[in-house]
Amino acid sequence: MRRLTGVLLGLALVLNLTACSGGQSAATAEQTTEVQTAGAQTTEAQTTEAQTAETVTAAGSESAADQNGETGSHILIAYFTMPEDVDTTGTDAVAGASIVVDEGQVMGNVEYMANVIQDTIGGDLFRIETVEQYPLDHDPLVDQAAEEQDEGARPELSAHIENLDQYDTIILGYPNWWGDMPMALYTFLEEYDFSGKTIIPFCPHGGSGFSDTENTIARLQPDAVVSENGLTIARNDVAGSAEKVAAWAEGLGL
Repeated sequence: MRRLTGVLLGLALVLNLTACSGGQSAATAEQTTEVQTAGAQTTEAQTTEAQTAETVTAAGSESAADQNGETGSHILIAYFTMPEDVDTTGTDAVAGASIVVDEGQVMGNVEYMANVIQDTIGGDLFRIETVEQYPLDHDPLVDQAAEEQDEGARPELSAHIENLDQYDTIILGYPNWWGDMPMALYTFLEEYDFSGKTIIPFCPHGGSGFSDTENTIARLQPDAVVSENGLTIARNDVAGSAEKVAAWAEGLGL
């Protein structure tokens, strides 16, 4: 009887120990699973944060680029030019016309000067163009210019400045027609507000210099600063004026 009781007690003890051991293993496994899951969540959170930081950085860079405008230049070289249609085979043929032949390229006097300025100090070129085309022959051209002045015409422009705010300096070029600016310049100066900006004129001429057009610009743009350091060059001297124009542009200190 005692022997049977001892056997039964022994079996009960073994069963109890086995049950305790199994419970501890299950609990340990559950804890391990929880730790692994938490670790995965932490890694995922870190990845998400990193991706968010990368997105913010990229957005910040894009905003900075947008603030710089298209080119980042603060100088606008706006000009009105009229290359006449003449025979360019001989220097005598072009001497009296408002054109320059440079390495085979035919340009208006003002266009040529504008390109020299840009090559020297940079800036953005903007050509002032009209909807109605001017005649390219000399006599009809000057006749039309005189008629527009008599009528106080305002020729409609076909090109427009899209980002004026980025510029603080306007270098403005035009020919001297009958002692005045072309009437297209009046349209241009009445279309925009250059308040707080500096306007620097340059002008090829046939003997009359600026003809007081600087004061005309100041009257049309009363809240702009019109520089007294403009440049005029005789029409027949423009072709050989690259060094003079470049020296003037450098002297502006822009």
